[in-house]
Amino acid sequence: MDYNVLVVDDDNEIRESIEIYLKNEGIRVIGAGDGLQALKILEKEEIHLIIMDIMMPVMDGIKATFKIRESKNIPIIMLSAKSEDTDKILGLNIGADDYITKPYNPLELVARVKSQLRRYTNFGYYKNENEISIRGLTLDKNTKTVKVNGEEISLTSTEYKLLELLMENKGRVFSIAEIYKRVWNEPLYNGENTVSVHIRRIREKIEINPKEPEYLKVVWGIGYKIEK
Repeated sequence: MDYNVLVVDDDNEIRESIEIYLKNEGIRVIGAGDGLQALKILEKEEIHLIIMDIMMPVMDGIKATFKIRESKNIPIIMLSAKSEDTDKILGLNIGADDYITKPYNPLELVARVKSQLRRYTNFGYYKNENEISIRGLTLDKNTKTVKVNGEEISLTSTEYKLLELLMENKGRVFSIAEIYKRVWNEPLYNGENTVSVHIRRIREKIEINPKEPEYLKVVWGIGYKIEK
C-alpha cells in the first residue's frame, strides 16, 4: 500500500530533508509548520504516521499529540532538540510511539518510520474507515478510486456512484428504479436501458468474465446487487 507521513516541524529545511529520504522509500510526505496545522491536515488527509517536533509555535508537539490521541492511534515519532529524559518520558506517556533526538541520523529515522508503519499495518491497527473491500474488489471513498486485485481501474463519475451504492450495501438487492433515483437523483422515466448500460460497462471493468460476474449480479425480476 502507499503510505502518507505527516512531518510536523516549524523548520522548513528539516521538513524538506526528511521528505527527501522518505520519498526515496516511496513514502508520500505532507508537511505542517505547527501542531494546529497538523490537526487540520488530519481532518482532510489519510495519514499513516506522524513525525512530530516538540518545540513549535502556535501549538507545540506535546499538545498536538495529546489532542491526536483523543481519537486516533496513528504512530507518532517525537522529534526534538532536547535530550533530557523528562521530555522523552513525557512524550511517551502522552502516546508517542518512539522518540528521536536532534541531530539525528536520517537513515535511522527512515528505519524507525518503516518499522512503525509495518507494526501499524501488519498487526491490524490500521483500518481505512472509508475503504470498502469485497474479496479482490476495493473502493476508496477518500480518493474515489476502485481497484481490482490491486490494479486501479478507470470509472466515470456515474459508474463510480453506482458501484459505491451497491458496495456500501453489499448483499442488498436494488431495483432499477431505486438505482436510478439514488444515482441520477431523479425519478425513473424510461431509464431502464440507462441503468443496464452502466451495469454492463462496470462489469466489463471489474469482472474477469463479464458474462459470469463474480461481483455485480442480477436478481431476475428485481434488480442488481453486489455479492458479499
